[in-house]
Amino acid sequence: MFATKFAIVLQDDLPVWQKLNVTAFLTSGIVAQYSDIIGKPYRDRAGNIYNPLSIQPVIVLSADRPTLSAIHRRALERGVTTSLYVDEMFSTGHDAANRAVFAEFAPDDAKVVGIALRAEKKLVDKITKGARMHP
Repeated sequence: MFATKFAIVLQDDLPVWQKLNVTAFLTSGIVAQYSDIIGKPYRDRAGNIYNPLSIQPVIVLSADRPTLSAIHRRALERGVTTSLYVDEMFSTGHDAANRAVFAEFAPDDAKVVGIALRAEKKLVDKITKGARMHP
């Protein structure tokens, strides 16, 4: 149905609250990059209006840190722009601090805890190889 795939890969041993937090942040990055992914507002039978949602399903995967690092590397090698969340961002409290701590790392030493991408299906499958469906 879709030529693209929207996937989020989370570090498998994060506490649940961190998985949810990272998922929310990473999703916002994909939506910012691909505004066409958002559909029309929802309306219930009573006429109440609700925010529009993604038109495309989101696949949530999990992986250990070495696999996440490999996924990050493969995305960079293939020129796929991703949303990325590193471990140190949990200790900050706002966007400027997140960007500052993020800038302290390069791909080879970043402690990636979550990555999201949207690209052609086969490409996403190649990049996310080694990750498994989140339980």
